[in-house]
Amino acid sequence: MVFKKMLSAFGVGGPSVDTVLTNPNTRPGLTLDGHVNLVGGDAPASIEHIAVGLVTRVEIEGGDSEYAGIMEFHRMPVSGPFELAPKQQLSIPFQLPVPWETPVTDVYGQRLHGMTMGLRTELAVARAVDKSDLDQVAVHPLPVHERILDAFQALGFRFKHADLEHGHIHGVQQTLPFYQEIEFFAAPQYAQAVNEVELTFVTSQRGVDVILECDKRGGFLTAGHDVFGRYAVPHTDADRTDWVQVVDGWLRETTSRYGNLRAHGFGAPHGYGAPHGHHGHRGPGMGGMVAGAALGVAGGLVAGELIEDAFEGDFGDFGGDFE
Repeated sequence: MVFKKMLSAFGVGGPSVDTVLTNPNTRPGLTLDGHVNLVGGDAPASIEHIAVGLVTRVEIEGGDSEYAGIMEFHRMPVSGPFELAPKQQLSIPFQLPVPWETPVTDVYGQRLHGMTMGLRTELAVARAVDKSDLDQVAVHPLPVHERILDAFQALGFRFKHADLEHGHIHGVQQTLPFYQEIEFFAAPQYAQAVNEVELTFVTSQRGVDVILECDKRGGFLTAGHDVFGRYAVPHTDADRTDWVQVVDGWLRETTSRYGNLRAHGFGAPHGYGAPHGHHGHRGPGMGGMVAGAALGVAGGLVAGELIEDAFEGDFGDFGGDFE
């Protein structure tokens, strides 16, 4: 029995966890519904807690280098402490709210190159190794996101890459410790002015802040540089706007001589500073950490921390695009 107890402490013969999502497809502001299915091991187990959390890959700048890490950015407890009998089967339902700022991973039914998203289930067993389960999640755009992305495509922009940058956009209300950049190759009619355009959505219940970063070409006597534009749109405008005309206007204003000094917000101009981390503030993600603490994180990883070491068994399959 001593040998069996020792094996159980290392997870062998211990309880198993498997999370099943009702539907892995969701949108910002909606929910992910599912069940955490538990099967007891060879011996009784004291379960300390069960939690589910959204995890994704984030680019982080440290000094002169940049590296990618896996970050849990939103977490919810599913169960507190209880005793699990040998071979006992339990199915615990949950409904996880998806934060409004959750980045989009799938557009037109295709995974955006560079994006990963998963739901991690954490089963903490007393005096034993924590067990975890990782499930793929697909976050689809809201109607206003869709219309703006459609406009970029209609204007001739070609998608290049998407990633998440750790930090905060200066002057924008953010709750998560990162922001998404969707990169496009410049459309032919803009190619003389810009090389690439990066599009960022910061979404709330009210609407979307749209941040444009244009890599402006240099001239005969001028160096190339980045210019920025920020525009705020309520969700209610999604189906009552000529988005091709609007986006074209944003781009022309942003790339004009004074474009990076202009800004608009929900119908009224407001102050605007350098929006991206390397021009503005790159914080440690306190917004995400505070939000995580408010969700009742106890004895686990606080939202906003890097968790690569926490589930290395699943990490190998998580680094790519879930192909």
